[in-house]
Amino acid sequence: MEEKVILVNENDEQIGLMEKIEAHEKALLHRAFSVFVYNDKNEVMIQQRALSKYHSPGLWTNTCCSHQKEGETNVEAGKRRLMEEMGFQTDLKEVTSFIYKAPFDNGLSEHEYDYILVGHYNEEPKINPDEVASWKWMSLEDIKKDMSNNPEKYTAWFKIIFDKYYNFIS
Repeated sequence: MEEKVILVNENDEQIGLMEKIEAHEKALLHRAFSVFVYNDKNEVMIQQRALSKYHSPGLWTNTCCSHQKEGETNVEAGKRRLMEEMGFQTDLKEVTSFIYKAPFDNGLSEHEYDYILVGHYNEEPKINPDEVASWKWMSLEDIKKDMSNNPEKYTAWFKIIFDKYYNFIS
């Protein structure tokens, strides 16, 4: 079944649905979310994308991210995707949102009205190998430093959303 994304305007008002690949080919603004899960040491769980992903394979990114389904709240979508990718559930809360655009080397682009969702978890995830190659805990400062020293290891959107999120909480 083809996955559809929710097309929105700059006020996050739904203006239609479109197949995900087509929206990324046309760089049309659509709704998305990005999850940051912290542990008791205030470290963030980050994931390395599976090597089989059609864009950004093997790159590091936030705990999980994806697109809401029509009729799904941001938190419901975040919880669904967290279970699908990382194999666990936790409470999530919406902390901020913004619009960003990130082009990829393969001609696709992310143009998203992105909601940041934050949760808390201390256990090991049960990663889905179709989605995730690896994972680790890192402090925000270590992520910021490593991203600066090794930007090629991180997804285009994570570099953007991390910076926006970091500035938001600072």
